[in-house]
Formats: sequence, structure tokens, C-alpha cells
Amino acid sequence: MKYINAESIFPEELLNEIQKYVNGKLIYIPTPKGLRKKWGESSGNRNYLRVRNHEIRQKFSAGATIDQLSDQFYLSNDSIKKIVYSKK
Repeated sequence: MKYINAESIFPEELLNEIQKYVNGKLIYIPTPKGLRKKWGESSGNRNYLRVRNHEIRQKFSAGATIDQLSDQFYLSNDSIKKIVYSKK
């Protein structure tokens, strides 16, 4: 996370008000709830896992075994079972 000098972004009146509560300290201003991204959305991991899991389910439905899928996707048997037996 990159830090920004408050003097460069806040109007003077707002900066003076903030300084009444926090003076010379680092503060974190969170993103509003409606604008927050879910885990993996920025990096693409969420989409990658969704596509991978869909492929695993398709191959399992087509007759692939848990052991075959485990070897192909480098996941444990338990992980494959969680994916193929989930209700998604």
C-alpha cells in the first residue's frame, strides 16, 4: 500500500479537522463497502479457480476418477472430492 501525503489530497479545512483527532500518525481510510472487491478479483485468481473447478466437475461427470483428477490437477483427493461433490 502506498502512502499519500494528506496535504496533497485534502482541502485545508478537512485536513485541519482530521488533525484534531490524528496528528502526525498514519491512518487507513477503507474503501466503501459497495466498492470493495472480493478476494481474487483483482489478481484473476477467483476466475481461474472458477474455471478450473468447472473443468474438474465436467471431467468427473464424463467418467474421470478422483485419483485421475487429483494427478491431473495436482490436488489432493480430498480437495477434488470437495469440488465435485459441492452443490455449485
